[in-house]
Amino acid sequence: MGQKVAWSPEALDDVDAIASYITRDSAFYAATVVNRILETSRSLNQFPYLGRIVPELGQDDTRERFVYSYRLVYRIAQDSITVVAVIHGKRLFDTVAERMEKEE
Repeated sequence: MGQKVAWSPEALDDVDAIASYITRDSAFYAATVVNRILETSRSLNQFPYLGRIVPELGQDDTRERFVYSYRLVYRIAQDSITVVAVIHGKRLFDTVAERMEKEE
């Protein structure tokens, strides 16, 4: 499709926090996880609808891909894709939903 993939500042903060948390145990594993997250985000423009619809929202334009135990949540627009969050799969989605409402 050729859409540009952008990151919200909050999503970048999420990745930084994930890296910091994992680095306490293993810098190697932290780098591996971050690299996989970035690789996954780079492929979003090729097949944006490959990810599943975020169940908490049920909106076709808001989807997620799983990277290890993390949810890479993104919103699809006509000419762009925005990564809005990267959260652990067990984390409550409420804070992310609030974040997305502020963007609208």
